[in-house]
Amino acid sequence: MADTAVASTVPKKSRNNRKALKQKNPSTNESNIMAQKLSETSTATVLSPSDADPSKENHASHSQPRSSPKKGKSKAAKAKQNKEASASLFEKDFQEMQEMLQQLKLEKEKTEVLLKEKDDMLKAKDEEIEMKGKEQQKMKMELKKLQKLKEFKPTMTLSFVQAMNDKQQDKKKKKGGNEIKRPCPPYSLWCKAQWNEVKKENPDAEFKDISNILGAKWKTITAEEKKPYEEKYQAEKEAYLKVMTKEKRESEAMKLLEEEQKQKTAMELLEQYLQFKQEADQEENSKKTKKEKDPLKPKQPLSAFFLFCNERRAALLAENKSVLEVAKIAGEEWKNMTEKRRGPYEEVAKKNREKYMQEMEAYKQTKDEEAMNLKKEEEELVKVQKQEAWQLLKKKEKTENIIKKTKEQRQKKQQQNVDPNKPKKPASSFLLFSKETRKSLMDERPGINNSTLTAMISVKWKELNEEERQIWNSKAAEAMEAYKKELEEYSKSLAAATSNDKQQQ
Repeated sequence: MADTAVASTVPKKSRNNRKALKQKNPSTNESNIMAQKLSETSTATVLSPSDADPSKENHASHSQPRSSPKKGKSKAAKAKQNKEASASLFEKDFQEMQEMLQQLKLEKEKTEVLLKEKDDMLKAKDEEIEMKGKEQQKMKMELKKLQKLKEFKPTMTLSFVQAMNDKQQDKKKKKGGNEIKRPCPPYSLWCKAQWNEVKKENPDAEFKDISNILGAKWKTITAEEKKPYEEKYQAEKEAYLKVMTKEKRESEAMKLLEEEQKQKTAMELLEQYLQFKQEADQEENSKKTKKEKDPLKPKQPLSAFFLFCNERRAALLAENKSVLEVAKIAGEEWKNMTEKRRGPYEEVAKKNREKYMQEMEAYKQTKDEEAMNLKKEEEELVKVQKQEAWQLLKKKEKTENIIKKTKEQRQKKQQQNVDPNKPKKPASSFLLFSKETRKSLMDERPGINNSTLTAMISVKWKELNEEERQIWNSKAAEAMEAYKKELEEYSKSLAAATSNDKQQQ
């Protein structure tokens, strides 16, 4: 009976264990605990109660009644079969457990790899955060340096020449830009004088018609009638040229001096900036300096109330009163005070006020005198600098004259070497056209500028048709053919002359 009980109990435990393993999928952290439990259950199934206590078996056999030997053999065979069945079941369970353990080990390894990867990722992120923190600190340091550089204020003033130029420009703007106008040519002067008369004669005529009538009249006028307008034009032109040449020379001289002063100021600024940078690096946590007050300026006097407060303060402080309490008590006493008691304080304040006003007047006078002296010094500086500018301009003019003379000498030498008998190149089609159109335009519009004349010629050339242009192109081509023939003859004559010279030698 004991054997049958053992055989019946063993497979039940194994089945229950198998179901529990199939139902649960243990996590990687619980793998070791489950393995330990399974090993304990397996040892419990192996050691049955009959195997563990042999004395109990003997006791059971003695307690049972003695049966026949045939019955004993059949029971032993059944017990053996049950043992074999239980052993086979145990082996199957053991194999399944080993497979489960291998799977759990694999899962554990995978989780360890994932954890390592996560750790690496976290380390990389921490390093990135540290790097960003360092970069932010560097940026903050650079920002502090830049803020200090903003505080850089050079002690030097701007170049005096530049300041003078700015003042002159401001004066011109205030005046309304009254610049010197160019003199009108004699034709325009005559037109101004005759315009109203022509307009009265032809009231319906337009601007173009009147200008055409005046142009036709100007051609018929004699030289004696034109003479006063030409004389007036010449006088205005001379005066204009004098003023302009003087202004041009002054401006050139001042520009030269300004360039020199700019170079000096640039060097001074660089030196000051380098000094400032060194000081900023040494004193990184330096605070902004307060504006310095003028020590010579007189201080404002105290009012009557403050004079009373100064008298009462010592007595109130002796009574161990705080500063706020002293101020409150003094204010209440002043409010409740009569006019007779206030009188002496007000008289003292009035005297102090009068004295302050006198001192301020004297202070203002001294300041005005200083300003006048500064103005005089500036005027003297202007004179000195203008003289320096003139000297620079003279030096420049001398060098320019020397360069011009050398160029002229070279040109003369080249011209001397050039053969006068050599044929010159002919003009192009555009130049031929411009020569003829220039004459017609000068007759139509006397006193016209060269710039407007050339512009009008170029416009007319562009407006020409292909047929009209072909005429000028043909003329230029004929001139080119003639030039080529002359060149051939000239080259032949030169060759002959050189051969004759060689034979004579």
